[in-house]
Amino acid sequence: MSNTKENILEQSLKLFNERGLSNVSLRTVADELNISVGNLQYHFKKREHIIEALYFQLVKKIDTSIVKSSTLGGMLQSFFNITQSTLLSFFEYRFFLLDFTLIIRQHEKIRAHYKELIKVREQQFFNSLTLLIENGFLREEILPSEYKNLFIRLQILSDFWASSASIHSEKISKNMVLEYSQVINQSIFPYLTEKGRIQYLKKIES
Repeated sequence: MSNTKENILEQSLKLFNERGLSNVSLRTVADELNISVGNLQYHFKKREHIIEALYFQLVKKIDTSIVKSSTLGGMLQSFFNITQSTLLSFFEYRFFLLDFTLIIRQHEKIRAHYKELIKVREQQFFNSLTLLIENGFLREEILPSEYKNLFIRLQILSDFWASSASIHSEKISKNMVLEYSQVINQSIFPYLTEKGRIQYLKKIES
């Protein structure tokens, strides 16, 4: 990727986060970079192409963090690591979450990819649950589709925590990542076995 293209993406991300998607045009980005709109359009013909490029940057970043986080610490620790690293990535690209519904509606390419991505994330989630159950940290399902519904709840929290934070605070801060990580992490506590709860409590006390 050329330096100009990287600069455009970097500046666009900064502006989208600071001003909101609806307040940033190609002209806004070009002015901030002191380049012409024509020069910018040589690299990204439409604003939607910038948004798509940033989306795929975010997906790649989260994919990398999931792999890295899964190899650090024990099984429950990996769950905590993945939650926090994912929310940190979302914070870095927070405009996506704040305008999530709008972006999904307006960008067919992102919508199609996101639908497939959720299937992958669900499989990763169930692979992790299987390991936790096999190693005695998580109980078996009691209710029909209990863990399927847990995944859905976690997905909702993950996609919309930033919107919630923006309602209750004037500005979303990095410190909020820790707060909402705890909200998500505690969602799994009712499903833990005694062994799992002991390890969980040791983790939060350390």
